[in-house]
Amino acid sequence: MSYATPPGWYPDTGTPGLERWWDGTAWTAHTRPSTAGPAASHQPPAPADPGPAQSAPAGFGPADPGPGSFGPAEAAPAGFGPPSLPHQRGPHDGSGGGNRTKILAITLSGVLVLGTAVTGVILLGRDDGGTPAARTTTTSAPAPVTTPTATPSTSDEPDPDENPAVLVDQLNGVTVPVPEGWEKPRSSSSDVPTIRTVQSYDCPGGSSFCYHGTVTTHTARSAETDPKALAEADITTAADLAYEEDSLGRRNHGGITSHKVLKAEQLSVAGRVGYLVRWQVTTGKGPGGYVQSVAFPSSVGSGTPVIVRLVFDADVAELPLSLMDTITRGVRPLGDGTSGGVGASISP
Repeated sequence: MSYATPPGWYPDTGTPGLERWWDGTAWTAHTRPSTAGPAASHQPPAPADPGPAQSAPAGFGPADPGPGSFGPAEAAPAGFGPPSLPHQRGPHDGSGGGNRTKILAITLSGVLVLGTAVTGVILLGRDDGGTPAARTTTTSAPAPVTTPTATPSTSDEPDPDENPAVLVDQLNGVTVPVPEGWEKPRSSSSDVPTIRTVQSYDCPGGSSFCYHGTVTTHTARSAETDPKALAEADITTAADLAYEEDSLGRRNHGGITSHKVLKAEQLSVAGRVGYLVRWQVTTGKGPGGYVQSVAFPSSVGSGTPVIVRLVFDADVAELPLSLMDTITRGVRPLGDGTSGGVGASISP
């Protein structure tokens, strides 16, 4: 019948004067000074050659398992006692025995410490359910990002594009004042920057509806660069589109029956030297009207000429010829602080 050796402190035969802890299954790395004197005198020396395990005398633990073995051998039938360490050379076994004993003890201690550490890592790496614990990742908080704050403009002038009192022609670099009772339509048949009177009426020709006053700006589409030549050529086109036949082929005023030149002169427009031509036209239907073309070099880019056309119906009290002069004087280069009479109203 076999008996397991109980845990406890037992003499360390490899290191005289020390006791080593036996955990009931295997030797541990824990040692302490012996309290009962050298242990080697209480245990017979192990045989020099490996052989079958021998029973320890009564009162001693399991037989010496021989070199190369570790742990207790089967307990002797006579009883139990302290287990034996693996075979080591005693102090009287010959020269060099002490050094070998120390080396073996240090090696054994290192193996036991390493085994304990590995076991602890395995146990700590699992949660209560036996599954590997999730790795904790520490993420540093992102640094605060400073967003630049736009500095509000301190200018009292509104943006010309948003100002209902100013028509902006970005392409040609000019602005035109918008008189009271006029508007900037979202779209028009001419597809160029346009202002017109708010109220419309049925055209005298009966084919559509018309507006009493219209002003447009556009780039001159001619190789000609002389403002006078451009204005004199454009006035005919402007009169025909307004009172002869529009871009859709409609004769809203019954066509032009005659015209008269009211003004043809050089003038300053948007800081540039330009030229103005004004006609009075008589139509087949309705009261006729007034047409004016103003040509001048643009203040942006290569200075391509710009043409401003003005068309007023005749016999409209709100549209005197003086308003044509006021609008013409109010044309300004884009970016001019006084462009088009910003902040002021224009009345007939």
